[in-house]
Amino acid sequence: MFTYKRILISVFVLVAIGGSFFAGVYAGYEGKPEIEKVTALFGKEEMKPATVDFEAFWKAWNVINEKHVANDSMTDQEKVWGAIEGLAASLDDPYTVFFPPEEHKMFESDIKGEFQGVGMEIGIRDNILTVIAPLKDTPAERAGMRPGDMVIKIDDTISSDLTIDEAVRLIRGPKGEEVVLTVIRENDGTEPVEISIVRDVIKIPTAATAVLAKDGSVVEDSQKASDNDVFTISLYNFSAQSANIFRESLQEFVDSGKTKLILDLRGNPGGYLEAAVDMASWFLPEGKVIVRESLSDGEEGRVYRSKGYNIFNDNLEMVILVNSGSASASEILAGALSEHGIATIVGTQTFGKGSVQELISITDETSLKVTIARWLTPNGVSISKEGITPDIEVEITTEDFEDGEDPQMARAIKILTE
Repeated sequence: MFTYKRILISVFVLVAIGGSFFAGVYAGYEGKPEIEKVTALFGKEEMKPATVDFEAFWKAWNVINEKHVANDSMTDQEKVWGAIEGLAASLDDPYTVFFPPEEHKMFESDIKGEFQGVGMEIGIRDNILTVIAPLKDTPAERAGMRPGDMVIKIDDTISSDLTIDEAVRLIRGPKGEEVVLTVIRENDGTEPVEISIVRDVIKIPTAATAVLAKDGSVVEDSQKASDNDVFTISLYNFSAQSANIFRESLQEFVDSGKTKLILDLRGNPGGYLEAAVDMASWFLPEGKVIVRESLSDGEEGRVYRSKGYNIFNDNLEMVILVNSGSASASEILAGALSEHGIATIVGTQTFGKGSVQELISITDETSLKVTIARWLTPNGVSISKEGITPDIEVEITTEDFEDGEDPQMARAIKILTE
């Protein structure tokens, strides 16, 4: 899921080269130069930037229409969508993406929280398609996909030239069908491995709670719990419902009488900013900075501050677990609570997905997701450039993973109980 400052539903066509501007391309008026067609439709080119010369675009349009051997394989409308996709790709920002009709519908299903696929968040890191995190209890997790896995091939398609959304389209598919991903494992010297995953309906989970003893075992019987036990909240995403679910988990923590809390954000790819702000507000006094926006001109944008729920006293001891699958809203929450001295961060460097996207309707069936700002922690650290660095770095090796060991959780428990 992506972090948004807002989602705009109203139609907004002024996006560099407006959607209405392109609409004139295929409206008819044969026999006139393409540039005149637009003028005839709109009287004047109100949306065309005065400093931009579109002659080369129209010349290329005409050459393709007249000479390309497979010109009939695409409609003019599909060429328009392709032109806008190219415009978005020219920014070299993997998170600014145009959604033609089919992809627009797919993205809407993401927002609703249910779709058919394998259940993992992917991104681009160092120009390589990389797994941010497999979602909890999904085909991807069950097949053994891990944060940091570099996907070099999807079935028979090399991934190096794919955008994130092109890769998503290839990985997704109907329930019951198989997709084979060829991956190189992070910090693993082995050869690429092929992982077969059978697609299913993905229902995005939100959170789970548990009480752990000093040895890491789950305390099933509350009557046998001790004062030194640790309450854990595992948060899997920042959905529209996650703020309420997190509040319920915190109530469970308070009711337990415990004072030691582990918030597990490992493999949490993020989601809604508002959810992260609401969660941080339970731990911070009113007005404390949670995250800042850095705009395109380097100026500071909006500053998001705590709502001041602030229900915990100095008895609270808290550790936040993160890894390379912690991204976006996870990084915002972890960074804020760390820099304000509320929590100690344990794990590995986070993914570094600290940009603000706005979803804008271009037509009734298409939309543009565009990066409008970048996130900074309260102390001004750029999440996009640096991610969040743990206070205590603890790796999970391949051997740990295969043996079912969790040294990061073990270290968090040790911090809180010794």
